[in-house]
Amino acid sequence: MKNLLKIFAAITLVWATNSFAHNVNKQCDVAKLGIDKVVGYAKVHNKEAKAKGVEFRRLNVNNTDLIKAVEDAVANGEKTVQPMHFKGKDKSKTKLDVNYAAQRACHFAITSLTQAKEAQKTYKLSIPGDGYKF
Repeated sequence: MKNLLKIFAAITLVWATNSFAHNVNKQCDVAKLGIDKVVGYAKVHNKEAKAKGVEFRRLNVNNTDLIKAVEDAVANGEKTVQPMHFKGKDKSKTKLDVNYAAQRACHFAITSLTQAKEAQKTYKLSIPGDGYKF
């Protein structure tokens, strides 16, 4: 019975994750919505993520710096983005296309909030001694 419950929980989590990914991809689609709207979503959600302390950092770049770099690139008409390193001293080695960087920033901003919310519900599933193999 315990194993059946664990399998059901895993299937539910996979289903919820897949439907979430589909919604995030719709909300962060630069081709359909335009870069300004996607960056707007990223700014709103990232502000909330930063306030909660769950802002994403990937490739030595905070999501806030990635959003700022995209806004600057759009304003200057540039095709690529090279955001600041998270330590703020110089630019990172990361170079991204502007549209991809906007989509990535939006996705990271929304995902950080949803992962924080999911963690509150599912953290007990990974406590040592509960029967799961690590």
